Amino acid sequence: MIKKIYVPVDNSDYSDASIALAVEFAKKFGSHLVGSHVYAAKMHDVRFKQMEYTLPEEYQDEVELEKQRRIHDTLITMGLQLISDSYLEVMKNKCAEFDIPFEPKMPEGKHYIKLVEDIQESDYDLVIMGALGMGAVKDSLIGGVCERVVRRINTDTLVVRDLEPIEKHNGNILVGIDGSPESFSGLKTAIQLGRKFNKQVEAVGVYDPYLHYIVFNSVVNVLTERAARTFRFKEQEQLHEEVIDTGLAKIYQSHLEVARSIAKEEHDYALKITLLDGKAYEKILQYARKTDPWLLVLGRIGVHSEQDVDIGSTAENLLRLAPCNVLLSSQRYFPQIDVKAEEILVWTQEALDRMEKAPPLVRGIAKTAVHRFAIERGHSVITESVIDMAMEAIMPQRASEKLTRVAKEIAEQKVLESDAVKTYICGECGYAAHNERPVKCPVCSSDAERFQRVDKDSLQNVAVDEGGAAEEETFDGVRLQWSEQAKKALRTVPRGYMRRNVKARIEKSARSQKIGTITNAFATQIIDDSMGEAAAVREDAPELRAMQTQTSDSENTAVAQDFESPVQWTEEAIERLNLVPAGFMRNITQTRIEQRAQENNIEQVTLDFAARVIEDGRSLANEVLGQYYQQPDQD
Repeated sequence: MIKKIYVPVDNSDYSDASIALAVEFAKKFGSHLVGSHVYAAKMHDVRFKQMEYTLPEEYQDEVELEKQRRIHDTLITMGLQLISDSYLEVMKNKCAEFDIPFEPKMPEGKHYIKLVEDIQESDYDLVIMGALGMGAVKDSLIGGVCERVVRRINTDTLVVRDLEPIEKHNGNILVGIDGSPESFSGLKTAIQLGRKFNKQVEAVGVYDPYLHYIVFNSVVNVLTERAARTFRFKEQEQLHEEVIDTGLAKIYQSHLEVARSIAKEEHDYALKITLLDGKAYEKILQYARKTDPWLLVLGRIGVHSEQDVDIGSTAENLLRLAPCNVLLSSQRYFPQIDVKAEEILVWTQEALDRMEKAPPLVRGIAKTAVHRFAIERGHSVITESVIDMAMEAIMPQRASEKLTRVAKEIAEQKVLESDAVKTYICGECGYAAHNERPVKCPVCSSDAERFQRVDKDSLQNVAVDEGGAAEEETFDGVRLQWSEQAKKALRTVPRGYMRRNVKARIEKSARSQKIGTITNAFATQIIDDSMGEAAAVREDAPELRAMQTQTSDSENTAVAQDFESPVQWTEEAIERLNLVPAGFMRNITQTRIEQRAQENNIEQVTLDFAARVIEDGRSLANEVLGQYYQQPDQD
C-alpha cells in the first residue's frame, strides 16, 4: 500500500507532470502527499559577496557593504520563499480539489542534499519526481538533481519522463526480472499499479550468450601463444555453447516462471512473460521502444550487484534512455519457494564446500537454482549428488561432472565438422538441440512440434546461389562458410569495433545452432537487429551519424528523385523506402534493394520491386529457420 508520496517540485513541465501523477496515485491509493521545493538563499549570498568588487566605489566602505549584504540577504530569502510557496500552492490547490491530504515543505540549502536528507529521515512509501528540471536542454537525458537523489536513497522512486496524463497513455507496465529480490518486489508493485490503473503487466527477462564470445574473439589476438594454450579457447567456447548458454537461458526462464507463479498465487493475476537474449539494457530498451509502455519497473540493483551499490548498471542506463516513466524498486521480496528453501533445506558440508568454489559472481544464481530444484523434487538435504542432478537439469546434454572432460569430448565429437550431427531449432525461443528432437524445449517448454530440423544441404545450396561460399576460421579454430552476399552485408556495418562485434554475434549464433554455412538471410537478420539496437541506444554515435543521410527535421519527407543511387527509382518506390526508419535502417535497406536490382539487371526500381525486397528482408529469419528447415528427417 502506498500511503505517503513525496514529490519534489520546481515549476518545470516534468514537475507539473509529477504532481498530476501523484494526485492520480493518491486518488487510487488514498495516499497522503508531501510537496517539497528547496530554495538556495545561501548560495545567492555567497555569489553576491564574490561580486562585491564590481560595486561602485561609494559602496566599497565596510559599513555600507554590511548594509548592502543585509538588504540583499533579506530580499533574496524573502523572494525565494515566496517563489517556493507559489510552486507549492499549485500542488496544494490540486490536492484540495480532490480532498487529498497535503503537506508542504520548503527547506533551504543545496537541492539534492536537502531532498535526500528529507527522504532518508521520513517514512515515504514512494518518491515521484521529474526526470528533468528547469535547466533541461534539447539533449538532456536526466537532470542532475534527479540522478543524485536516485543514487542516494533507498525508497521506491518513480521518475517521470512522459508528460502526457496517464489516462491518455494506453501503454502497459513492463517489469524487468533478473531473479533479484528488488525485481520481484518491483513485480508486486507493478501488479498493484496495473490493477489500479487498468494496465496490463508484462515481465521480461534477458540473458546474454554473446558477451563471452565477443570477449574471447577480441582477446585472442593480444595473448601470447603460451597464454592462449593455457586459456584453451576452443574448450572454453565449446563449454559455453554446450552447457553454460543453455543453462543461463533456463535459469532466467525459471526467474520468469517464478514471477508468473507470484502473480498467480499471490495476486490471482495472469502474467505475460518474455525471454530475450542479448545485453540486458539494450534488449529491454529495444523492447520498450517497440511496445511503448507507460511504465518500466526495474530493481534498483540487479542480481549480480553488491548490496552497497547505489544503482545497478542496467537500471542506470535505462533510467537515462528509456522512452517512458521508470520506477526503481528498492524494496526486497523473496519468492516463497526461495524463502521455503532457506527454511527447510540443509546443506552437507561437502555441498557447501563445492558451492564455495563457484565464482562469487554466479554463486547466488547457482544456489537459487539448486534450491528451486531441490524443493520441486522433494529433497530436504542438499548433497553433492543433488547439485549434480540440478546442474544436469539446468544444462541438458551435459552432466556437471563432465565439465572437466569437455576438452576430450570436443576433440572426439568435432561437432561442426561432422555431417552426422542433426540440429533442431525451437521456433519459439531459438534454442538449438542436437541429434534428437526434444520432447519439450528446456528453455521455453514448447512442444516437439515447434522444433524444426536444420538442413545443411539446403543452406549450402543457398550459399551457391548467393555467389558461392568462402571458408573462414574463427578465433578458436572452428571453420565456417560465408556466402559472398553475407560478406557484402557485413561490410555495410561501420568498420572497427562495431563490425567486429556484429561479426562475432553472427558467428556465435551460427555455432549455437550448428549452422556451418552463413547465408545472406541469416547474417542480415542479425545485422539489422544489432544495428537497430545501436541506433536505439546511441543515436548520436559517430559511426551511425556518419551514415545518416537525413536530418531529424526531414525524416518524414520524401527523398528527392535524383538522390545518389546506381539505379533509377520511381517516385512511388522512393516513398516506400521512406517508410523505413531514417538512418542506418533506411541506408542498409536502400543498399539491399540496389544490390538485388543490379544482380537481376534491373535499371529502374519500381514500387513493386522495392516492396518485395523489403518484405523479403522482414522474413529473413523465417526463411532460414523455416523454409530451409522444412526438409523431411533422414533419421
